[in-house]
Amino acid sequence: MRAAVSAFLGRYRGQTRVHTESDLRVFLRWCADHELDPLATTRVDIERYVRWLQDIRRHQPSTVSRWLSVVVGFYRVCVIDAIREHSPADYVRRPTVPAESPTLGLGHLQFEALITTARNSSNPNDFVLVALPPRTAPRDHVG
Repeated sequence: MRAAVSAFLGRYRGQTRVHTESDLRVFLRWCADHELDPLATTRVDIERYVRWLQDIRRHQPSTVSRWLSVVVGFYRVCVIDAIREHSPADYVRRPTVPAESPTLGLGHLQFEALITTARNSSNPNDFVLVALPPRTAPRDHVG
């Protein structure tokens, strides 16, 4: 099992590896909680994992889809490395993810990228404009 996880995570670097490892850990913990050997799972087990993410954990479709992508990638590497003959995740249906994000404004990673880019800009005004608090509309005074 360790070799399979190492082979899969070895494809990633930096923060992508950190996030992928975290997402895979959720699946491996779920398998342990359900007394399943991750290297002996079936398509039905993966379907149950997806339903658990949706119905019990109540994650958004985009999160479920991302975590399922990690599981699919893990089993793809297991097949490539001849650890498994076929992937149990091949025909698992992914949740429908809306084309537009329900989140208003920038996501956490987008905002972090904006701040970093502004901070590293040769123009000091770029960071100032991003870091300034938004201007609030004047309030109507009653009375």
